[in-house]
Amino acid sequence: MSGGMLYRKYRPGDFSEVIGQEHVVQTLKNAVAKGMVAHAYLFAGPRGTGKTTLARILAKAVNCEKPKQGAPCNECERCKAVASGRAMDVVEIDAASNRGIDEIRELRDGIRQVPSFLPYKVYIIDEAHQLTKEAFNALLKMLEEPPAHAIFVLATTVADKMPATILSRVQRFDFKKLSAEQILQKLTRITKEEKRTADEAALRMVAHAAEGGLRDAESMLTQVFSFTHEKLTPAVVEQALGIVGVARTAAFVDTLLERDMARVIVVLNEMYRMGASMEEFLKSLTNYARAMMLLRLDATLRQAAAPELTDEQFSVMVAQCKKLKDGEAESLMAALIEAHDMTKKTSIATLPLELAILKYFQGVV
Repeated sequence: MSGGMLYRKYRPGDFSEVIGQEHVVQTLKNAVAKGMVAHAYLFAGPRGTGKTTLARILAKAVNCEKPKQGAPCNECERCKAVASGRAMDVVEIDAASNRGIDEIRELRDGIRQVPSFLPYKVYIIDEAHQLTKEAFNALLKMLEEPPAHAIFVLATTVADKMPATILSRVQRFDFKKLSAEQILQKLTRITKEEKRTADEAALRMVAHAAEGGLRDAESMLTQVFSFTHEKLTPAVVEQALGIVGVARTAAFVDTLLERDMARVIVVLNEMYRMGASMEEFLKSLTNYARAMMLLRLDATLRQAAAPELTDEQFSVMVAQCKKLKDGEAESLMAALIEAHDMTKKTSIATLPLELAILKYFQGVV
């Protein structure tokens, strides 16, 4: 099973299947239904949130023979051609690897020709911010005077790097990260359709580790499915992905609060020897420490601090917060932030966390 197999298999083919981007979906459907589709769009947002997926659905919708309230029918030959990648009039360009003027000139030459099969030619440019200055200038000329049969969809994870001249000529949509609950619902459905069994806690762990990216979550689930054919449990997910779940992170914090520095270092290295990714554990510990810091400020901040925690896990965190001295959570956060910066500067996986632990104890002991 390849890393992206589940992602491809369960990729939305209709507006109704897209989750987490309702504001974008409704506007695009209305535009298609009313014949008010813009000539150029910018889809901006974190990776794995559905930008290219929605671009492909839009390509189907504007070319569909019998659209239903702005949505593609997915039954006509045009829809099938776009969905299968056979439609030559839908052109996808990865600007990360095709970022030069030659590729844009080729696009410019092609755009002048009328579509071969579909009513509209749709150009989807992924990671558009990586185009060169010369390529942007050439693209700008096409956006200023686009032929009536052309629609552009620029997708980017870094909208701030897009030239202002380009931004002024596109209709912009900002995509949001998905919540852990939204991702959990999709993973639960996939698990059932794949006839696999899983503890909710295991799927919730995957959903949380994806950090708002559905594609990442589906790729992680593919990896876990490949790791075992047995029931998915939190322990299985931890072993398959090298991540450290909430329970183990909470146990590590308990060890920290015992004020035994040597013991903490031993536990950390035991986790590493058992296959835990130190980079992933650093993320988990940082998120946990942030939640503790916020709860120390105001105990009612649960939704902002730790929405993914179960009631039992939240109770454990509240009890741990009561053991912290004033300023201790902030000191831990500061040390962990420095550790994140150091991960890029050393090949010793445990070193950034070890130094963070040493700095933390210097401030509390």
